[in-house]
Order: sequence, then structure tokens, then C-alpha cells
Amino acid sequence: MAPTWDDEDEGDLVNVLFPALSDASPQPALRFGERALSYRQLAAVACRLAERLGGETRVAVWATPTLETAVAVVASLLAGVPAVPVNPKIGESELAHIVSDSGPTLVLAEPGAELPGALAALPRLDVEPAADSEEVPPLPYEPGAESAALIVYTSGTTGPPKGVVIPRRAIAHTLDALAEAWQWTADDVLVHGLPLFHVHGLVLGILGPLRRGGSVHHLGRFSTEGVVRELSADGTMLFGVPTMYHRLAAEAGENEALAKALGRARLLVSGSAALPRTDHERLAAAAGCRVVERYGMTETLMNTSVRADGEPAPGTVGVPLPGVYVRLVDESGQAIEESDGETVGEIQVRGPNLFVEYLNRPDATTAAFDGGWFRTGDMATRDAAGNYRIVGRKATDLIKSGGYKIGAGEIENALLEHPGVAEAAVTGEPDEDLGERIVAWIVPEPQADGAGATADTPSASELVDHVARQLAPHKRPRVVHFLDALPRNDMGKILKRELRA
Repeated sequence: MAPTWDDEDEGDLVNVLFPALSDASPQPALRFGERALSYRQLAAVACRLAERLGGETRVAVWATPTLETAVAVVASLLAGVPAVPVNPKIGESELAHIVSDSGPTLVLAEPGAELPGALAALPRLDVEPAADSEEVPPLPYEPGAESAALIVYTSGTTGPPKGVVIPRRAIAHTLDALAEAWQWTADDVLVHGLPLFHVHGLVLGILGPLRRGGSVHHLGRFSTEGVVRELSADGTMLFGVPTMYHRLAAEAGENEALAKALGRARLLVSGSAALPRTDHERLAAAAGCRVVERYGMTETLMNTSVRADGEPAPGTVGVPLPGVYVRLVDESGQAIEESDGETVGEIQVRGPNLFVEYLNRPDATTAAFDGGWFRTGDMATRDAAGNYRIVGRKATDLIKSGGYKIGAGEIENALLEHPGVAEAAVTGEPDEDLGERIVAWIVPEPQADGAGATADTPSASELVDHVARQLAPHKRPRVVHFLDALPRNDMGKILKRELRA
């Protein structure tokens, strides 16, 4: 198992994840489209469902972006039964592995949802969010801080997906640390359209507002129209991923209503991947707003963030959150002391935000730690103000070329500053002389009429020269490929292994 975290200051609020449910107030808690629940209604529905989960070992949750998913997870947490969120777009073999590995004794789903084979074989309980009575049963006794709350499966890019066991302690600490960094209160109304099988959309986007006593308006499916509607009403915060903010940045310059709505938001937060500098700049120019970036993983929840009350730091993921310890280490495992914004090292993390273990994988759990430090596999630099800038994954984004260690993210940002580039990804491939050569994958900006790439598309040599002017010459691409689209997962992350294939 991972090293345990003992901090008496965490107190009883770690165990009581949602203090606002005890108040059973008429204040709004969850809204999905036209369907909504107040805290009183949520407490009534979730407590009754929690009573029915007594005796279950683990429950799978068919995690559609619906009110039913949110109620199912809250009820599981109240019952002290670990929930396993399942991506509704999951493939058959991956689903079979997750069900076999996690061993859920029940699946929770919205009425009428058609479940695939491995889940359909389990006992099923439909979630009914409509409360026939708003009388709130006594809240169940919640288990201890180290008890498993969620088992979230990794994407499985290096083998079968691993089940990350997230304790209640990690959820409480992350959400409280973000509240401090973002000045997040019960007065905030969070808007987002993120999927609910992942830490970003589920833990931050649903459990976060509920822990604060505020509310969340889920868009169901992300759209610029939905963002305008909600932020023009009572929305104060927006969570999204870079693909979403790229769309907002592209439209805000010509959409006055969108620019005005974004400008009204108290906080815009981007995560799950780096937001290009160009999108920061376009949003600032169009709407006078800034986007805050943060950095986390399934295994660590949140590690760092640009603070709401801090200096703008576009292109970075900010400073360590309260109570979280972050360091950079070199290839020999030695801590890097330099804060020069140039020296690249692997991020390691320790703190109460960490997971407990990889389910049924003690070997992988042990290998993931360097003493008490979790090896993230993410490479970054640190500047004089303590801000971390992610340059990529150690396995896929650190390119060793001509004796230099080069982060793909830096080159991608430089490419995206060219007006003819809509999307960019950078990888390395074997080279007899250099060790690895830098390869750029480019989606050109379409013409205004949407006709696609034409003679206005930048040439490969033009892009190579563009990077060489912006960065050191050894960071220029040696090969440039043009594509119609980059392969991405549901969270908007580029699937670089598919590019190589």
C-alpha cells in the first residue's frame, strides 16, 4: 500500500464529506438541464438510496452526465460503500477487466439505461432522483478518513487499466485546499459540461460544490450556448478542458454575448491538459478574463494551482496547494534545487491528497513511490516564483535529442503561436545521429469559410523556422505531418501513442 498520511488537524470534517446535507436547506444543490434538487431534496433521496446500499461491497456507477449519476455517487459516499464510476463509452474488453478487477456487487444506473454485457450481468438498482417525500432520514454514520471512497480506473495506456483507490481523506483535503486557493464558497455556482467518470468532472465538478454548500449547473453536453446561458444568469465559476476553452477563445472575439458572459465569471479554471498561451491571450483580449490552470492526477487528485488571489501565470499550473509537497527530481532521483524556469525534472508529490493503492496491484503501488513521494511521471520546470510548468509526460513527451532533454509542450506552444496552426502535437522518433528527432503533428487553421487547408496553410519549412526563431534551434521539428484532426480521449488529451502508431 501507499504510505499512509496521519494529520490530526484533518479532524471530523474529513469523515463528514458534505456538511451542508445535514442542514437540509432549500438552497439549490444540483441542476442538470431543467431537473434540479435542493439540499433538502438531495439529502432525502441520497439517504434513502444509501440505506439500500447497506451490505454491498462495492457499487459500479454507470456514469452518464446526469442527475442520477450525481445522486448515486453521493449515496454511495454516505453509505460508506466505494463507488466505481464507469465510462459509458467504454470498450467491452476494458469494461470486462474493470468489473472483474473491482468486483462490484451492484450497479447503479438511470432508469432505462441499456448496460453492456459485464455490467448487465450484475444485480441492478435504478436511481430515482425524484423524492416522493422531502422528509430527511437521519444521515448515516460516515466511515473513517482512510476508508475507500472511489475506485477510479486509469486510462490504461501502458497496460490494463489500474484501479486507483481514493480515500475520503484525499477528497476532503483536495476540495478544502482548492477552496482556499480559489476562494471557493457556498455563494458560488459552478458551471461545467465535463464527464462524470473522471476526477475532474466528478470530484471537483460535483463533489466540490456540494462540500462547499454551493451549487452546480451541469450542461449535460458542453456548448458555447450553454456557457453563455449559465454565466449570464447566476453562474460564477466555469470548469473546462483545453478543447473547450479553445472553442470559447475562437468564438469570443466575434460573439459579444459570449465575451460578456465569460467576463462576468469570478473564476475560469482549465485542467486535464495544458492550455496553450494563444488561448489565454485570445480570451484575455476578447473578454478581459484570465483562465486559472491547475495540475492533478487520478492518483493525487489536485497538487498545484494558480491562485485566484495571486499573480497571473499563464502557461503554468501554479504553486503547490496548501498541505501538498511537490519537488522535481533528476534522472538519478536527486532533488533539483534550481528554480530557473529551464531545468526539467520529474514531479514527485506527497501529502494527504494521495491515493491509498492500486487495487489488487501491490507491485504497481510499490513501484509508484520513491520513499514517501509519488512518482507522477510528469516532467516540469519551476520558476523563481515557485510556479510549475508542465512540459509533458516522461514516457511520451520528454525527447532526448542531440544530448538535450526537450519537453514537447514547449514546442507545441511555440507552434500554436503561428496563426496558421489550429492544433499541434509533438513527439519523438528514433534517429541514428540525434538519438531522437522531433516530430510535429499539425492541424491547420481552416479558412473563414470552413473549406479547410488550402495554399494558406503554412509549409513544413515555415513552421520549422518559426520554432527556431522562438526557441533554441535544437528544439525545431525535423519532421512535420499535417492532419485533419488529432486523436483525443474523452477529457481532450491528445493520444500520442496513436500518432506514433
